[in-house]
This record gives sequence, structure tokens and C-alpha cells, in this order.
Amino acid sequence: MKKISILSLHLGYGGIEKSIIALANLLSEKYNVEIACSYKLYDKPAFIINKKVKVRYLIKDKVPNKEEFLEAVKSKRISSIVKEANKSIDILKVRRNTMVNYIKNCDSDIIISSRDIFDDWLGKYGPKDAIKIGWEHNHYHGNLKYADKITKYASRLDYFVLVSKELRDYYGNRLKDTNCKCVYIPNIIDKLPKYLSRLNKKRLVCVGRLSEEKGQLDLLKLYKRIYEVYPDWTLEIIGDGPLRKKLEDYIRDNKLEKNVTLHGFRNKDYIDDILHNSSIYLMTSFTESFGIVLIEAMSHGVPCVAFDSAEGARELIDNGENGYLIKDRDFSKYLKKVFKLIDDQDLRLSLGKNAYEEAKAYTGDEVIKLWYDILEEEK
Repeated sequence: MKKISILSLHLGYGGIEKSIIALANLLSEKYNVEIACSYKLYDKPAFIINKKVKVRYLIKDKVPNKEEFLEAVKSKRISSIVKEANKSIDILKVRRNTMVNYIKNCDSDIIISSRDIFDDWLGKYGPKDAIKIGWEHNHYHGNLKYADKITKYASRLDYFVLVSKELRDYYGNRLKDTNCKCVYIPNIIDKLPKYLSRLNKKRLVCVGRLSEEKGQLDLLKLYKRIYEVYPDWTLEIIGDGPLRKKLEDYIRDNKLEKNVTLHGFRNKDYIDDILHNSSIYLMTSFTESFGIVLIEAMSHGVPCVAFDSAEGARELIDNGENGYLIKDRDFSKYLKKVFKLIDDQDLRLSLGKNAYEEAKAYTGDEVIKLWYDILEEEK
């Protein structure tokens, strides 16, 4: 039985971490799978992991101190800033040393990296006989400096897995003169629900980390205008993150406490229940490499509305068929489509049915076949 190692930063809440565990669970049915994880942020992984999957934490007693460093900077206390900066440098050194040591001594047949810095170390120190795979979850978003770095790291690998066809083509062209083969493999949804949402609840929903790039402040501004026309429609926001305080302030200042609920981080069953009992999914991300939350909403037959600045949404939403894509972050056009869906349940059901059909391509049974295509190749 082949052994596969997946290199992970941590196994807390996050789209990358969810994808890592979903893949590890599927691969464990056929391979001996180990996740080599730098940080242990919680007592157990944030997402359910198969007992067959071995998790090895490389750092036992240190975790990132980003929040503490930012708080020190905010306080303007020089001594605290220096203390946290030195602590951060020490943590990063330990992270590098432990992961590089793992890579150098890894006896796996296949090693999959889930972060760009791990791509670099895997290419430099990975065993010659192992198949080395980079797995890029992020879009370069027009940042050529970032794209150059990713290209450099991937050039020393055997395969580079991209979660969108657009990224596969982009990096495929950049890496055409190397031995690294670019492959498109989308992210995985856990399963398809047995039944589609009836789309009869006056509920809007959004799921994701609360951060600037996800655009939830714009979501609240849009919802305020929705509320003025349809005060009986509520908004459910699932997720947590650094933007939460701003969102809470906006909700309070605009007297939306009774209509907007910030649920915080929730488990899969909780999220599925909210999605299944919602009628429209709203995405306002400025950027989104893949948009697994869109597929999860689609799997419940919930039509989605998103700005096309979210690159992943462009690949998943067929405008007017299974949802709506709004160009140029145009609020008026966004609201027009939302109002149209609110007013027409039959339209919601029609788009939702098409969304469900789209979601079928992202189930584990389908996506794992694409992984097998490269994992079964001999080096």
C-alpha cells in the first residue's frame, strides 16, 4: 500500500484545512495517509477526520502569535512589540526546521504540499524517489510578485494541482519549460443532500471567514437596502474572524440586530441545516480562489448571487442558469437580481435545480478520480 503525506500548517478552521481533511479521508480508503501538521491549535481537528488518517503534529508547544503582535503594535508599547517580534521569529524558525526535517526524512511514496512555503521546502529537500505535488488554493489576484514566487517554487515539483481551470492554464503556461505538470482538480464537497431546499423561507445566507477580502461589510450594506424593501427577510452569517467587531458595530448602528445573526464558527451539520433552510446565498467576496461555500450552497439547491471579482465564482456560477454573477461590484445590479429572486420562488427553484446539478461534479466520488490519475502514475 502506498504511503501519502500531506503537509499542513494547522488543522483549525479554514477552507484549506477543510480541503486537506476531506482529501485525506478519501485517500485513506486506498492509501496509508499521514498529515504532517506544523501547529496544534486545538485539542482536535476542526473537521471530522477518518480514524485511518494519522496526524503528526511537528510543533508541540508553540502556536502563531500574530494576534499578540498586532495588539502590541496597536498599544504602541515598544517593549511588547520587541518581545512579540522576537517570539514570532523564534516560532517561524521552529516551523521551518521541523517541517524541513520531516520532509528530508519522509518515507512516503507521495508528498502533497498545501502551502506555498511548503512547496519551496518540498522542492529543495524532498526525497528524489517520492512524487512531489504542490496544491495551490489561492489565486494570485493580479499580484505578479506572488505569481512569480509560486512559479519558482512549483518548478521543482512533479505536479502542481490547481483548484480552477483558469489557474491551471495560467501556471501551465508559466511552467511549460519545466518538468512540473499542472493539473486541474477542484475542491471536494462532503456529500450531496438527499433533498433540495424548498426555498420557501425568507432567509438569506452567507458562510465564510469574517475578513476584509470576503467583503461582509459590503454584504451588510447591501442587506440594509434589502431590509428597507423586504423587512421580513433575514440574513444569516456563519463564520468568524478579524472583521467581526466591525460587522457587530454596523449591525448595531443600523438597528439590524433582530434581522441579522452572526453565528460564529459552526460545524458541518449546523451549516447544512442553515443552508437547507435558506432561499438565496449571497457572496460579496473581493477575491475567492474556488468558493467551496458556493458549491455547498448549490448542493442544497440554493441559487447564489456573487460579484465576479471572486474568481472562483466565475467558474462555478453560470450567469442566469444556476445563479447570478454581477460585474464591477455594481450594488444596484446586485440588488436587482436579489429582488428578482425574492419576488419569484419559481425562479429560485429553477436556478436552484440547475445549481444542484452543477454541484454533482464536486462530490468526493468524482473528484477523487482526478487525484488517482496522478497518484497512480509511476515516477
